[in-house]
Amino acid sequence: MFVDKAKIYIKAGNGGNGCTSFYTEKYVSNGGPDGGDGGRGGDIVFEVDERYSSLTDFKFEQHFRAENGENGSSHFCHGKSAKELVIKVPRGTVIRDAETGNIIADMFEPDARITVLKGGYGGKGNARFKSSRRQAPRFSQTGQKTDEHIVTLELKTIADVGLVGYPNVGKSTLLSVVSSAKPKIANYHFTTLTPNLGVVKYYDNSFVMADIPGLIDGASEGVGLGTEFLRHVDRTRLIVHVIDISGCEGRDPVEDYFRINAELKNYDARLGSLPQIIALNKADVLYDDEPVERFKKEVSEDVYLISAATRQGIEQLIKAVYERLQTLPKMEKLDYEPFEYPDRDTTSFTISRDDDGGFDVSGGLIEELARNVVLDSYDSFSYFQRKMKDEGVIKALRRAGAKDGDLVRVLDIEFEFVE
Repeated sequence: MFVDKAKIYIKAGNGGNGCTSFYTEKYVSNGGPDGGDGGRGGDIVFEVDERYSSLTDFKFEQHFRAENGENGSSHFCHGKSAKELVIKVPRGTVIRDAETGNIIADMFEPDARITVLKGGYGGKGNARFKSSRRQAPRFSQTGQKTDEHIVTLELKTIADVGLVGYPNVGKSTLLSVVSSAKPKIANYHFTTLTPNLGVVKYYDNSFVMADIPGLIDGASEGVGLGTEFLRHVDRTRLIVHVIDISGCEGRDPVEDYFRINAELKNYDARLGSLPQIIALNKADVLYDDEPVERFKKEVSEDVYLISAATRQGIEQLIKAVYERLQTLPKMEKLDYEPFEYPDRDTTSFTISRDDDGGFDVSGGLIEELARNVVLDSYDSFSYFQRKMKDEGVIKALRRAGAKDGDLVRVLDIEFEFVE
């Protein structure tokens, strides 16, 4: 089964919690705080692995969650940071944010590697909160939580040359003859279901050729395999258009040529303008030269008469393709503005009125404050109240209409508003 598009769920690891601990030892009555920090959560990393040629593995595994950082412990022991989770993809994979469709990365280079999500920071242990005024802090910080995101993976085959043409014109046979690729070959009356790649040798040089399936009438509008495989010709620099010049399938070679080009143009104007070399295949079953002469008369392109079955004209075709590639610009990765997931919001808040008349305060600021608050610690709760005032939450409650005695909810905390 060939899969060239997949949707997966990714989540970086949460940070480990800081530890609240005090040093204890015989004959040491006031050892002081010794709680260590929590470890950082694991990152989500995508990496190219050229052993992969499709996204089939993601059909069966869709959830990728990095490990959480370890919690801190006593004696100033910091929790261990989690290892990054590496997701291996084939070269040519485009990673997009599923919600916006924006491109996160184009894994174009053979050694491409990108960190898409960063793990949460570990929380601070109570030893970090010791000061001259606060000798015995009885609170610590919880680890930073991370969010899950959905990304889509789309494979765009990386090949210098794309073979296009109607089903059963001999593209797979041609690829098997000019390279070491081993596509399934038979007298099919339907299209190949898998893009096949092969490395074509020309003396001490080489180039990559791909058999692009899915091209039939209406492919650019989704008919048959349609746009599912047309994307694999996106990166090619040169098209070898394979035509069944014998007409043994009952189609007109000239009409085939113009119809396939129309599908390419309808899918992407760039593809319609790519340089082409035309391979008139199945020359071994021609009765006379009339079809070839007619084709050359009506189509003004580079035309080579070949037979993939008998290797007639193959050497001349390979030479022409290689020489033409030398005049064309090299392949480049997609031109895009990289999309990055924003850092976790720690400053904004919203105030809403509940049905019972109370006020509900929520948002990134409140969630960040919750990491630092322990309700049964006087120092911690004092810090919470002071921060609420400094960040303008109290003022915002007044503007929203809060009066003495009104109920205010902040996460799981409920308290009365006091002017």
